[in-house]
Amino acid sequence: MDVPFENPQFEIKVLDDRIYDWGLPAYQTDLSAGIDLFACVEAPVELQPQAAAVLIPSGIAIQMNHPNIAAFLLARSGLGHKKGLVLGQGVGTIDADYTNQIFISAWLRTAPGGDPIIIMPGDRIAQLVFVPILRPTFEVVETFSASTNRGGGFGSTGVSQAAPDAHDLSPGGGRA
Repeated sequence: MDVPFENPQFEIKVLDDRIYDWGLPAYQTDLSAGIDLFACVEAPVELQPQAAAVLIPSGIAIQMNHPNIAAFLLARSGLGHKKGLVLGQGVGTIDADYTNQIFISAWLRTAPGGDPIIIMPGDRIAQLVFVPILRPTFEVVETFSASTNRGGGFGSTGVSQAAPDAHDLSPGGGRA
């Protein structure tokens, strides 16, 4: 497969020597979008459902130093869906000029009273995805030069191909 651009090379600093035993963060398949990050904790960490998020060290720092690239820290899809382990802030943004250790805000989204999850040292609990960033400049105007404003706002385009309001997802709304 031809890649239409050259992948940049970034510097990585290993801050926890156990990573050398576990393996440097890497893409798990040839077409993986992100690299998995390890939980560099000293002992098992128990997360309770709906409790406060816990910052888990990743054991690495990365220097991107590129104005048109950032990294997004994301939940691993299987852990999020099957176990409820997600990020406390949804998505973590790692700016190109951030060079300190990357921390993972781990949160268990399952219902109160559900089973806790145990994070073990070396567990791969999040993924880091590198994304292109556009950095537009702005011109202050009184009126936009061209408008495609469709009006409406939150929810104005609906959720179904059916007639508007025919597929209302609110309690008691629309058809079942």
